[in-house]
Amino acid sequence: MGELQPLISDLALILVLAGVVTILFKRLNQPLVLGYIVAGFISSPHFQFMPSVTDMQSVQTWADIGVIFLMFTLGLEFSFKKILKMGSSPFIAACTIIFCMIGLGSICGHFFGWSRINSLFLGGMLAMSSTTIIFKAFDDMGLRQQRFASSVLSVLVVEDILGILLMVILAMVAAAGQLEGAALANSMLRLVLVLVVWFLVGLFIIPTFLRKNRKWMSRETLLIVSLGLCFLMVVLAVKMNYSAAFGAFMMGSILAETVEAEQIEGVVAPVKDFFGAVFFVSVGMLVDPQILAQYWLPILVLVLTIIVGQVIFGTGGYLLSGQPLKVAMQCGFSMAQIGEFAFIIASLGVSLKVTADFLYPVVVAVSVITTFLTPYMIRLAIPAYNRIEPILPARLKQTLDDSNGIPSVSNDNAWKRLLLMLLKQVGAYAFLSIAVIAVMFASVLPLLTSFLGQWWGRAACGVLTLLIISPFLRAIVMRKNHSDEFKALWQRNRFNRFPLLFTVLVRYVLSSAFIFNVIHYLFSFSAVAQWIVSFVLMLVIIASRRVKLNSVRLEHLFLRNLHSREIQAEQQGRTAPGYAQRLLSRDIHLSILTLPMNTRLAGQTLFSLDLARKDGVMVAAIIREGARINIPGGNMRLFPGDKLQVIGDDEHLSAFARRLQTEINTAYERTDDHEMLLRSLTIDASLPFCNKTVRESRLREDYQCMLVGFEDGEEHLGLPHADRLIREGDVIWIVGERASLQSLTSQI
Repeated sequence: MGELQPLISDLALILVLAGVVTILFKRLNQPLVLGYIVAGFISSPHFQFMPSVTDMQSVQTWADIGVIFLMFTLGLEFSFKKILKMGSSPFIAACTIIFCMIGLGSICGHFFGWSRINSLFLGGMLAMSSTTIIFKAFDDMGLRQQRFASSVLSVLVVEDILGILLMVILAMVAAAGQLEGAALANSMLRLVLVLVVWFLVGLFIIPTFLRKNRKWMSRETLLIVSLGLCFLMVVLAVKMNYSAAFGAFMMGSILAETVEAEQIEGVVAPVKDFFGAVFFVSVGMLVDPQILAQYWLPILVLVLTIIVGQVIFGTGGYLLSGQPLKVAMQCGFSMAQIGEFAFIIASLGVSLKVTADFLYPVVVAVSVITTFLTPYMIRLAIPAYNRIEPILPARLKQTLDDSNGIPSVSNDNAWKRLLLMLLKQVGAYAFLSIAVIAVMFASVLPLLTSFLGQWWGRAACGVLTLLIISPFLRAIVMRKNHSDEFKALWQRNRFNRFPLLFTVLVRYVLSSAFIFNVIHYLFSFSAVAQWIVSFVLMLVIIASRRVKLNSVRLEHLFLRNLHSREIQAEQQGRTAPGYAQRLLSRDIHLSILTLPMNTRLAGQTLFSLDLARKDGVMVAAIIREGARINIPGGNMRLFPGDKLQVIGDDEHLSAFARRLQTEINTAYERTDDHEMLLRSLTIDASLPFCNKTVRESRLREDYQCMLVGFEDGEEHLGLPHADRLIREGDVIWIVGERASLQSLTSQI
């Protein structure tokens, strides 16, 4: 126990200070992240007026675990399907902002004479806005229901995934010591392969495992299983020379597609909060006042760079994505800060020992300043727009306001739809086949050859590999050949038939190439013979009924795992319906609001509330205990906890959201007058309920009291029957509030 003494005392100091400081920051309506940073500075050796942490190495280890949990929970909130459904607009805005801010940050670093790697990491730190800080500001300012807030959320989600890729690229550059185009391209291709394979294999295995064991999954078991999967992926990522944070994010994104994702978030949240707090406190420990005093000019310049850069490039990125000028400026002004991702990238540089010691505290100081300025920047957007809008040329203003972003591909072209489906299908099954082949050759082949000898081991490995990938190879060739698009093109024009057959031939050759590579790797005989064997085996696979059934079964399993959470979320009203995205290009949009449990609107009908006339909003659907009520009628009553899908403009939606939070019934405080008491009462003939049955006595209705029993004279209490007659001289026991009992006994 003596060896643990420094760690325990350090944790006590950290947690006590973090608790006190964060309570203070909560009272001041400031983000908790800043409170943790201040607590870290107070507990660091740089602050001489308080006891300081003694075992920095152990605290840093706990902080590294905190990064893993932060990235894991970030992955749980992430969804690849959501990204794809967002269209191109968020990608355009996010890429514009990130690339421009990386460039600005690197230029600033070179301007101050910092090394190339320091400048590159600085650019990465300045590129990512803080999701936590932005949405804390939106909540505090009551802006979550406005149209621009949803646009900011979409871009922040894209920034998160690009930030993960940025971390991987920075780690590659740091390991190589320089930015080489060919090596970087090769590493990026390898990264894409790893991402796709992990995601596809994970979607086949993990949701199925959780679904089959759901009835045995208590909260405790779910916590252990999810954290075990998280750290397993962390170990795999580190063994493949990727960062631990990258592995944690990937496992989180895989689990995000499962039905259990919300439960996992709930059970992991306390653990994440604890280790995340230690991480942010460790960030504050690196703040050295001497370094801040020495680098005050770079700090000031970087703050101005973030503000000006996000205002210009942020607004420009949103304009390119199709937002009108007013919304684009609101979005750009909202993102003028850096936060948790900057700290994670900074800690990556420290762990890789490639960044200078001064860079971390400088970035922390910049983050603190820009965080405090965030609410003021958000408020400044509309006045800035009002100053700029009148001086813009009329034609330019009309162009900006009428912009709808990059035009989407028309869905009327059957060829484009078919080729897109084929590309997705071939890519998914090809990556799965590559993953199986890689695992079999790297892990299974050495085991089989050691037990069976070289020739028989290779033969057994080849047979097993082909059996496993045969459903994938068959799907590459045969899937979509009977789709509506394929049939329509075949029947529409006979000149379409040759290109359609050509797509089948190309897929057949591609599938045969996988078999050829397996045979070529394991055996050495004529390449021509290997190709012939490959083509014949592919024909056998296509003709096999068992392979067909396995292929269909696997595809159904994959689609079920992929869409299960999405279907459940839409049924329970946790996601907006598909038409909500189409409203964003108009003046109105859809928002999901939850009725508070103590709302005064409870029990009232939609007709009596008259929301369209009084509040300027319309209720499109009500979600109640998982059931959806679309287009509810005027006689529909509202109940506490109902989720309302409401349509309106920014102003009316914000006003209605404020109304829901203000029109509530405040619970009275318990006093002695409302205390429930038990009293005995001897029946007198003068009492109005004497010689009446319990049912006829109206004790509940007239006196707000409840008769609980008749005393039988031997200190036994019998439960009252509704038809029992209350006679003179009976001793009854009643329960009620003090005032009600006094009112009743005063009549005796």
